Amino acid sequence: MDLDATDRRILTVLQKQGRVTNAELSERVNLSPSACHRRVQRLEEEGFIDGFVALLNARKLKRPTTVFVEITLSGQADEVLEAFERAVKLVPDILECHLMAGSADYLLKVVAEDTEDFARIHRQFLARLPGVAQMHSSFALRTVRQTTAIPV
Repeated sequence: MDLDATDRRILTVLQKQGRVTNAELSERVNLSPSACHRRVQRLEEEGFIDGFVALLNARKLKRPTTVFVEITLSGQADEVLEAFERAVKLVPDILECHLMAGSADYLLKVVAEDTEDFARIHRQFLARLPGVAQMHSSFALRTVRQTTAIPV
């Protein structure tokens, strides 16, 4: 399915205001409410919309510390990669895990209360991840830009 200009406007609005009512969305993209609803349903069915979430405030939830962890594995065999990825999925403090091309095999985004809490996460989880040969952690000092909106 190809996206037309109206689909793109719908996706742009929904990325920034996921709780917008169908009536308000239809008005903003210049469609009837029923046509707008059908388009949103189609965008969901076609996989352009993965789901709707609430973006939480990490500071309010006492998780203001973001740490990026570069992981180098001991090997590239499928079993090593699969074991690592299975284990990462079980760590609640890891928000993102990316298989990388470059100097590290994986890049993790971890949230913590502070450096002590990160030390706990490191001891309990990160140091026990299978296949890890090397780990390098970098603490974010300040978030300059953060968005979940993909240009459409």
